[in-house]
Amino acid sequence: MSAAQPNASSNAFSLAIWIAVGTVALVIGIIMLTRLAVSSYGSRSLDPAAMTPEALAARIGPVAKLQLEGAAAVAPAAAAAPKVAAVAAAPAKAKDGKSVYDTVCMACHMTGAANAPKLGDKAAWAPRIKTGNDALVASVLKGKGAMPPKGGGTALSDAEIKAAVEYMVAQSK
Repeated sequence: MSAAQPNASSNAFSLAIWIAVGTVALVIGIIMLTRLAVSSYGSRSLDPAAMTPEALAARIGPVAKLQLEGAAAVAPAAAAAPKVAAVAAAPAKAKDGKSVYDTVCMACHMTGAANAPKLGDKAAWAPRIKTGNDALVASVLKGKGAMPPKGGGTALSDAEIKAAVEYMVAQSK
């Protein structure tokens, strides 16, 4: 072999040394980055009073408490917390039949989903109308077939359900 070409064993040895050097450099780099991150995180708070249990509780505690009329008094969240005025809920305005249909009933009675009679389909509504509005309202309140009680509008009053039934019957006669 000539002097310009190194032999195969020195190539393998040289490769092994470079792999070892690279691995050691990688491990040292990871250790240095970890120490930097940990030391930066640990020195964030310069004020030792900020880490007292009282200061921690004030930072992670609730920002407000709700006091209902007639309920027992709730302890204040902090001594300097401002008082919150009680808010009375406004009475809900009853919905008319069309608005109940538009918000709850339309999903099935417009498309005929789950065999619901379509609004305005006189043939599908005729046998139901023969039973009377009271029977229709009762079946809506209890649920029937795939229709859940109150047609899924659990927040609706019985009067609103009745208004929706009357609206749908009037549109389907």
